[in-house]
Amino acid sequence: MAFTDEIRAEADACWEAMVEHPMVVRLGDGSLDEEPFRYWVRQDYVYLVEYSRLFALGAAKAPDLDTMGTFAQLLDSTVNTEMDLHRSYAAEFGIDEAELAATRPSPTTRAYTDFLVRTASHGTFGDLVAALLPCMWGFNETGKRLAAQGTPDHEQYAAWVEMYAGEEFSELTEWCKDLLDQVAADGTETDHARYRDLFRTSAQYEYLFWEAAWTEEEWPL
Repeated sequence: MAFTDEIRAEADACWEAMVEHPMVVRLGDGSLDEEPFRYWVRQDYVYLVEYSRLFALGAAKAPDLDTMGTFAQLLDSTVNTEMDLHRSYAAEFGIDEAELAATRPSPTTRAYTDFLVRTASHGTFGDLVAALLPCMWGFNETGKRLAAQGTPDHEQYAAWVEMYAGEEFSELTEWCKDLLDQVAADGTETDHARYRDLFRTSAQYEYLFWEAAWTEEEWPL
């Protein structure tokens, strides 16, 4: 059995919790107030900056040229294309480029990105992939589950659902799942336990990222 099949039940529990989160529920039906979503957009911009470092480290640690090339392409497309798209998307909510750049990472964003970059920097290539997967898999599952309920009337929310439920993002998710399966196939039971723990931690941070946006989390001092 492939490793991602082994953790499927655990992953589904995480994705189900996310889809049931009030912010995601209201995003899906179009009733979400825009202020917490503006918060999410600003924090996601900060997240993407650090997320790009995982692709750079993935290219550096990749075991073969094909994988190295894919990570290099992901780095290039994120930094030079997706970030521009994110800025354009933010502008639709009245958030300009200067405001995005000045965003202070929330406690959850700081903790999540520090965890990811530390894992990618000091861990094995398999550790990096295990920590990376929940972001792709979680957003893809959330998008698909919301799309199955019907696209919201809110234009920007509908665009969010369609993007993460779409074919391109689904293919990226499957690539990352396959990559973890390949790495795990050569791993030991100790490796598998570590991958599972890293996966679980990232998945919980994915949930907390929604919760932080819902409560518009700020530093206490």
